Amino acid sequence: MVHFVGAGPGAPDLITLRGAALLERADQVIYAGSLVNPALLTRCKANCRILNSARMTLEEVIAAVEEAEAAGRVTVRLHTGDPSLYGAIREQMAELERRAIPYDVTPGVSSFCAAAASLNAEYTLPGLSQSLIITRMAGRTPVPERESVEKLARHGASMALFLSAGMLEELQAALLKGAYAEDTPAAIVYKASWPEEKTLRCTLSTLAETARAAGINKTALVLVGDFLSVDFARSRLYAPDFTTGYRKGTDAT
Repeated sequence: MVHFVGAGPGAPDLITLRGAALLERADQVIYAGSLVNPALLTRCKANCRILNSARMTLEEVIAAVEEAEAAGRVTVRLHTGDPSLYGAIREQMAELERRAIPYDVTPGVSSFCAAAASLNAEYTLPGLSQSLIITRMAGRTPVPERESVEKLARHGASMALFLSAGMLEELQAALLKGAYAEDTPAAIVYKASWPEEKTLRCTLSTLAETARAAGINKTALVLVGDFLSVDFARSRLYAPDFTTGYRKGTDAT
């Protein structure tokens, strides 16, 4: 059996209870060493086989899983954040399905959630934005042309950009071609929830300059949108005059 487990954004105590329990019972753990906090591996059994997938190909990962399966051992495939986002898990699942190896997935806390928490931010504010776009700049991994940052920026919605900290000049230019202005609030969150976390607030026009001054060019999430401003409308849900299925407001007739 293979368990795909979301490790969370970095802090060892932000893995889910289910994920922690699976990690503690695993006979083999294959973890994304370039991103997963190694402190999580202290949960593993003393005799657990631990492999760093940053040094492995897909074929090598599957071979290690097959070896464990043949010996009746349980594998945890530990991915950063939530494995459904930029986790390259579907290709692994397809290989397991071809070999009739059973698997399941345990979700995790994504870094876009941890970044918002670090900034005390809410992506969906009344009157400002009710949508969050999660995307990335095209790099060595391409992005469909219809999903280019420039096109998605036309919505002016809250945006969280992964895997783009090394291309901030290009990112800044692409965002400014959309609905955002130079003074649109932005933030860079480096290693959200890790001990070395850094949070930098800026405007879109100073995004690249701010990261450069802080020496940040990887392992950071970029957030853009008016949700980072101090001005927002109060939620109707908790307004005294608003009637819901659970309480009567002063607007009730």
